[in-house]
Amino acid sequence: MDKIRILLCCGAGMSSGFLAQQMRIAAKKMNVVAKIEAKNKNSVQDDVNAIDLLLLGPHLTQLCEPYHVPVIVIPKEMYAGLDGKGLMELSMEAIKKNKGEFNHG
Repeated sequence: MDKIRILLCCGAGMSSGFLAQQMRIAAKKMNVVAKIEAKNKNSVQDDVNAIDLLLLGPHLTQLCEPYHVPVIVIPKEMYAGLDGKGLMELSMEAIKKNKGEFNHG
C-alpha cells in the first residue's frame, strides 16, 4: 500500500498543526499509512506536487486548482472541534474519488 500524503494548510500553520496531530492518531487507529503535515499557506506551492490531498482551513480556498490536486475545505465544526477522525474519513473519501480505492490492510 502506498503512503497517503496529506497537507493541512491554514494561515500560519498553527491551528492546522493541532488538527494534523489528531488526524495522525485517527489514521493509526484506522490502519491507514499516512504522512500528515501542517504548514502555513505560503508553503503550499512548494509541496503541491508531492501530496495526494490538500486540506484547507475554512478561511482559505482554491489554492491547488491549477495543479489538479483535490482540495477539501475543512468543515468549520471539524476544524473547531479538532475532529481528526471525522477529517480522516472525509480525506479518505476524497482520495478514493480522485485516485480509486486504497487497500487499508
